[in-house]
Amino acid sequence: MTEVIKPKIGEYKRHLLICTGPRCAQDGAAQALFDSLGDKFKAAGLNDGALRVKRSRVSCFAACKGGPVMCVQPDGTWYYNVTPDNMDRIIEQHLVAGQPVADLVFHQGPGDCHE
Repeated sequence: MTEVIKPKIGEYKRHLLICTGPRCAQDGAAQALFDSLGDKFKAAGLNDGALRVKRSRVSCFAACKGGPVMCVQPDGTWYYNVTPDNMDRIIEQHLVAGQPVADLVFHQGPGDCHE
């Protein structure tokens, strides 16, 4: 019988879920956003340490307007219109400083969105 190996994931403070499905954003904008995050996280100090952020692609949130759409967990904060400039605001204000960018939030689920 084959042994199942338990996976490991490094510690992280927040997890970004980004819809990269074709109905959310046109012309691959959501995938481009996802691809840009490695460099953006590194520049903001979010690639390791106490503020480390993990990112994952999601195929569909069933919230298909105003994309790219992104959810920040465990805060339960849902963002729309996550353009490169808006992502920079989210990184600076929410992921680093702990304050959601209110004008980009379209839903606040359960979770503590304050430091």
